[in-house]
Amino acid sequence: MRKVKLLGLCLLVLLLSMALVVGCSGTKDEGKAPEEGKDAPKEVTVDPNYPSSPITYLIPFDPGGQSDVEARRQQPLLEKILGTSVIVTYKAGGGGAVGWSELVNHKPDGYFMAGINVPHIILQPLSRDNAGYKTEQIEPVAFFQRTPVGLAVQKDSPFDTLEEFIEYAKANPGAVTVGGSGTFSGHHIAAIEFEALTGVTLTYVPFTGAAPQMQAFLGKHVAAVMANSDALVQYEDSMKILAFGGTERFEALPDVPTFIEKGYDMIPSIDRGVAVPPGTPEEYKKKLSDAFMEVANDENLRKQMIEQGFVPVAMDMNEAQAYLDEMTKTYTELLESLK
Repeated sequence: MRKVKLLGLCLLVLLLSMALVVGCSGTKDEGKAPEEGKDAPKEVTVDPNYPSSPITYLIPFDPGGQSDVEARRQQPLLEKILGTSVIVTYKAGGGGAVGWSELVNHKPDGYFMAGINVPHIILQPLSRDNAGYKTEQIEPVAFFQRTPVGLAVQKDSPFDTLEEFIEYAKANPGAVTVGGSGTFSGHHIAAIEFEALTGVTLTYVPFTGAAPQMQAFLGKHVAAVMANSDALVQYEDSMKILAFGGTERFEALPDVPTFIEKGYDMIPSIDRGVAVPPGTPEEYKKKLSDAFMEVANDENLRKQMIEQGFVPVAMDMNEAQAYLDEMTKTYTELLESLK
């Protein structure tokens, strides 16, 4: 009898031990729900010899657009300054959101960076339930370029002036197609703002980058475009430019009126820069920022940009963060006013 009781006691102890092990294992596995874009531990030990390996420079649009053109122009200069290879890659989609989602989830080891665009990186998290990233996760190290945005129509379009364009669009809601690069992008918000200020309804057609956008426009697949200044300068002879974004006329397009001249208070433009994943060591950000500033202040490069219709700018990592904060406030208020 005593043997039976002893055996029962041993079995009870064994079962309690197994339950304790399983319980402890379950607690460990459940853990804490990861925050969006911060779902993996990302600790980096600072290397005093950084950079010692190739750096990936992701462009979140198709090849051939403004972001790609600038990255390719910067590439040899960055490699010389940083003493390592800079590899330009592409991941288009979602008006840039696919690439920026990858950016904020990448290990912050200093060997991954991505081109960024304002207002795109602000508008998408404000306009979508889940853009895949949050603006505050974007850590800019530099802004180096701006392109004001203008409205253009086909060369053989019946519209010679902005007034004629607006009159037709008002009488025919949705009949005029306007191409742009991406949704919730600089082109998209320019079209939305234009509709709100003029009372017209357009049909906005998004493309995966400025290059396919202009190909579609020149192929007459859309009637008009909200296009960047360099594209307007490059294809000026193949289109009629009705209005331009800016407080004053663009030097390369002196005969084109501004939206403000025409009575519409809008100055659409797109800023380009570069950012690194959240948590990237300050030492690495400073190294990259200094390199981009050296490139941005290169006189030959600035001259090329101006000749091609770009507006060169040079903001280091601190200036870029302050500018991004300022623009976030501006575009948040603008979106609210357009609702």
